[in-house]
Amino acid sequence: MVTKVNKIFDSHFLASRISSEDTTKKEKYLGYLLGPTGALLLNGVLASYLNVFYTDVLNLTVVGAGLFLAIFPIVSRILGAFINILIGRWIDKTKTKEGKARPWLLMSAPLITISGILLCIVPSSNVTVQAIWVVVSFNLFYGLAFNLFNMSHNLMVPLSTRKIEQRGNLSVLNNISNTMMTGILAALFFPAVILPVIGANQKLWLITISTLSIIAFPLIVLEYYFTRERITLEDAGKAEDLEKQQPTGRQQLKAIFSDKYCLIIFAYFAINLVATQLKNTSLVYYCNYVLGTYNDGYTQSLVSILGGLPMGIGLFAVWPIAKKFGKKNTTVAGFILMAVGSLICFIAPKSLPIVLGGQFIKNIGALPSAYIFMALFADVLDHLEWKHHFRCDGMAMSVYSIITTVAAGVATGVLNLGLSLSGYVAPVFDVATGVTTGVVQSDATQNVITIFFVGLEAVTGLVCAVLLYYLDVEKVIEKEQEEILQRKSAEAVC
Repeated sequence: MVTKVNKIFDSHFLASRISSEDTTKKEKYLGYLLGPTGALLLNGVLASYLNVFYTDVLNLTVVGAGLFLAIFPIVSRILGAFINILIGRWIDKTKTKEGKARPWLLMSAPLITISGILLCIVPSSNVTVQAIWVVVSFNLFYGLAFNLFNMSHNLMVPLSTRKIEQRGNLSVLNNISNTMMTGILAALFFPAVILPVIGANQKLWLITISTLSIIAFPLIVLEYYFTRERITLEDAGKAEDLEKQQPTGRQQLKAIFSDKYCLIIFAYFAINLVATQLKNTSLVYYCNYVLGTYNDGYTQSLVSILGGLPMGIGLFAVWPIAKKFGKKNTTVAGFILMAVGSLICFIAPKSLPIVLGGQFIKNIGALPSAYIFMALFADVLDHLEWKHHFRCDGMAMSVYSIITTVAAGVATGVLNLGLSLSGYVAPVFDVATGVTTGVVQSDATQNVITIFFVGLEAVTGLVCAVLLYYLDVEKVIEKEQEEILQRKSAEAVC
């Protein structure tokens, strides 16, 4: 497959529209800001509401006494983890004029659209058939299609340039795109406008998710054409030598897991991601059954607005602060603030004013992690290249995606298990009137939801702050980058 990809992407028709050695405005705004929005919006909606579709529309909490929805996401994500390793090796072995990650970005576009639509075309048949369809469509989307997009998309910043400031700006723009889609449209518009209309109506769910899946296709193509892998292209014309020097997967894994910076950044990422996934997945349930009433159209929007407002304001401040105090130091301070905000929410989880205030503080703390992580990760990848004389981009992104994949499965499985064991009751959909009516959940169910949404990050925020305190790659990265370029110059002369 990799050989075929290498030949296909030698075509002039598939050439990047970016040729400059420095990042351009078109690249920034079309490739990094606008291009990812379609897939990120689709994923943002699915990450927050696909589980609601399973529990409230398909009523799968009754399957296997609740064990199906607890086990299948975890098993599926573990399967996705193995696929991640395969995709990582595909990326590292890809040698084209368009780089090694961008070709797979383009190939993910049709897969995202098709598999996204299949997620909601669940046949109105017996429960066994529905369960099989859910497992297959879920693995097609998250195991293959979105993994392919997410891994190649997330490599765009690390492979774009070695220039620290340009890389930082691209990282911020990349995360603005994610924030706009997940923090504004998925978290504000969807619960305020879409959810009250579609309720538990499967046909309306299908129309909604299919529309988002179709929109994603041309935007992924746009991201492909307006990005450029400058770091990969440093070795253009040396394909034969590179093939001989290509490290094995075992060598790359050894390099990654023997490096303290890699271990720290992956540990922090895993802990933070599990907590974030649990919070995001439980948001709808928390607003429907603890803080507000079922699909009232305003509770979740208020939580998202007051909680997400810092994400919009912070984009103008986070990078200047990080430049002055350091990316690591800024992120550590942010996690401490996140823990404080979470604790405030947990003290009075049913008080709307207190929760809104706590969410505002918590999301100020989340700013550095959201906007700076990929720039820190890029520094770690350059450090690995300096240390071992070869790059581990695809394999490192495999590890990153494995963490993303498994964390999401664990979070969903744990939440569903908690809901099932505590006696969660699905809302009632009246086919005749098209009206969905919510129910009052037990105290046990409300406590489970509250812990996951406002309690957990009080602990994980402090843990992440401690871990990142020891991530000192910024102190050495500029010197190491100079040595890498000197090495390449010397090799070119020889």
